[in-house]
Amino acid sequence: MITILLLILIYFAFISLGLPDSLFGVSWPQMRIDWALPLDYAGFVSVFIVIATVVSSLLSGVIIKKLGTGKVTFFSCLMTGLSILGISFVPSYLWLVVLSVTLGFGAGSVDTALNNYVALHFKAHHMNWLHSFWGVGATVGPLFISNAFAHELSWRVGYRQVGSVQLFLAFLLFISLPLWRMHARKTSVSNSENPDNEDEVRASDEIRPLKPFQMLSIRGVPFALLTFVFYCAAEVSAGLWGSSYLVGVRGLPVEKAALFVSMYYSGIMAGRFLSGFVSLRVSSVTMIRAGVLISAAAGALIALPLPSGMVIAPLFLFGLGMAPIFPSMIHETPARFGKQNSQYIIGFQMASAYAGCAVFPPLFGILLKNVSMGLYPFMLAGCMLLTAFCSEAVKRLAGKTKA
Repeated sequence: MITILLLILIYFAFISLGLPDSLFGVSWPQMRIDWALPLDYAGFVSVFIVIATVVSSLLSGVIIKKLGTGKVTFFSCLMTGLSILGISFVPSYLWLVVLSVTLGFGAGSVDTALNNYVALHFKAHHMNWLHSFWGVGATVGPLFISNAFAHELSWRVGYRQVGSVQLFLAFLLFISLPLWRMHARKTSVSNSENPDNEDEVRASDEIRPLKPFQMLSIRGVPFALLTFVFYCAAEVSAGLWGSSYLVGVRGLPVEKAALFVSMYYSGIMAGRFLSGFVSLRVSSVTMIRAGVLISAAAGALIALPLPSGMVIAPLFLFGLGMAPIFPSMIHETPARFGKQNSQYIIGFQMASAYAGCAVFPPLFGILLKNVSMGLYPFMLAGCMLLTAFCSEAVKRLAGKTKA
């Protein structure tokens, strides 16, 4: 019973992880009008969020060791809730940047803590389903903004509503802190009575850290890192610039654009939920291939001169294709590069993912502003084709290494 209650709590915590991630992109078209700012300034906010998240992730090991997963999850949810609520009151762009830093810092440690805890204590299919609950949060966030726009209210109202939900989730996490301690005691007793993981423990003792140049010398690793760069460039850019494209090129009102972008996140949510079942019968390699092809095709469909109201379908399809790629790439790492290297290579992959999030969306913003907003779907399709190329290169090179 303790395990079930804690798992339900973690699912709610993953919703709280997704809530802030999609708010800014759908709010930016009205934000920049309020403050008379150019389009590409959104990219700078994204960079500060990612940098803060990276710093928080790097410090997460020390923080989790000191406080424990339960307290880290609570404090992170509280920090993000207060940051979102604070953003709803900011008088200028500068304060938006400042609170974006605290928002990113709150997100980094909890992401690492929850993923690590689930990997240690729960079965693999829960990882896909938990990430689908991130999609629930990412889908619901824009709906608050869309509803505010539909009632001719400011984006600030949507932010206040989401901040209030986040603080309520933080309250639930606070009152359930004893669950983490009870589950830890139960797990400790279970492991002492049933030492099923003895071989894995011995293997982990034999793992020695590799230097960066040694890691990069393993066949396929550079392409593995590039796969994460291009994937994350597409995932973040799709949400960040989607509303601006729909408003500027397709001529949709801001409230409908926000609703359409939420369909992209709902595609990720639905796709990851389905992936939990599909992964029981289909290999990770097949899921990666299917995902990148579906997303690349969806990106091309967005560019077609379809009626504006029909753009919602390829946006949903793009998210659906993106859904299994990230979890499957992580899952394949031990099989491709060996269990003794996987934890370090996954660390490099996460750093590459953050680099893709930090570098490409702002660059795309500059390109969209100075060339044409019409480039948006072509950038998404191009990133997914590069993801496919790098993923296939990893499979080919890693296969030769094992042979």
